[in-house]
Amino acid sequence: MHKRVGLVVNPTSGKNRGMSLGIEVAQRLRAAGHEVLELSDESYAAARDRALGAIAQGLDVLAVVGGDGMVHLGVNLAAESAVTLAIIGAGTGNDVARGLGLPVHDPVRAADLVTTGVPRVIDAVRHTDQHGERHWYAGVLGAGFDSVVNERANTWPWPKGQMRYNLAVLRELPLFRPIPYVVTVDGERHETKAMLVVVANGPSYGGGMRVAPDARFDDGLADVVILHEVSTLEFLKVFPKVFKGAHVDHPAVEILRGREVRLEAAGIVAYADGERFGPLPLTLETVPGAVTVLAPPAT
Repeated sequence: MHKRVGLVVNPTSGKNRGMSLGIEVAQRLRAAGHEVLELSDESYAAARDRALGAIAQGLDVLAVVGGDGMVHLGVNLAAESAVTLAIIGAGTGNDVARGLGLPVHDPVRAADLVTTGVPRVIDAVRHTDQHGERHWYAGVLGAGFDSVVNERANTWPWPKGQMRYNLAVLRELPLFRPIPYVVTVDGERHETKAMLVVVANGPSYGGGMRVAPDARFDDGLADVVILHEVSTLEFLKVFPKVFKGAHVDHPAVEILRGREVRLEAAGIVAYADGERFGPLPLTLETVPGAVTVLAPPAT
C-alpha cells in the first residue's frame, strides 16, 4: 500500500552515520513505492517545525531515524496529531525501540515495517506546563543522580558520547548527597531522601539499564522506582545491578505504580528519553493508547 512518509533523521546518530543511514532508509521506502518527504534539518527545533507542517498537510507515517532523542521528537509529534510513528533505531541507546521489540541498527529491516508492520498502540506520559503546553515521553524519566550527571555532562563540549557521561559520573559521585523528595502517586504522598527517582513507561534507559524491568508500554500505568538513601559505597554496589534489573531486590529500592505521578525536589532537572525535560516539580500523567507505532507482525 502506497503511503506518504515524513522522514526525520538525526545526522549524528549511529556514530555520525545518521545522514547516510537516512539516505539508505529513503531509498528503501521509495523502492517499496512510498512517497518520502525529507523533513530533517540542522536543529531539533527546525526539524520539529518542518514535521509539524508536513503533518498538517497530511502524512500516513512519520519515520524517525536515530536514537531515543529522535523517538522523543516523534512521540511528541505523534501524540499530538495521531500520525502513525515508525521508529528506525540507529542511535547509541535505542531503549524504546529495543523495549518495543523493533529492529535496532538494521535500518533496512526497520524501514520495511512501514510496508509490512502492524499498528501497535502504546501509552505515553504527558506533562502540561504552566503555559498549557503539553510535553510527552515514551520511555523513562530520570530525576536524581542520573539527571544531575546529565546536567553536568551537557556543559562539557568534550569528550563526545558515553565517555563524557562516564567522566561526569566520576565528577559528581564524590559531591552527591541524597535528595529530599516528595513523590505523590495517584494522590498518595511519600516524603523521602533518595539517590534517584524514575518514572518509567518502558523498562530501560541509558543504553540498556533495566531500571524498571516490569514496566510495560501498554498497561496504562507508570512504574515509579525510588532508590532511597544509601551510602556512596552502597550506591556503587547497587547501581551496576541496574543493567540486569537485579537492583529491584535491594532493600533500599521501592517500586510504586500509578496513573498520575507528581515529583517535587529542589534544584533537580528531569531528563526523559535522554532529553532535558524540565525542572521539578513535575506532574506526569500516563495516557493510555496515546501513540500508534508500527511493529513487526505477530509470528
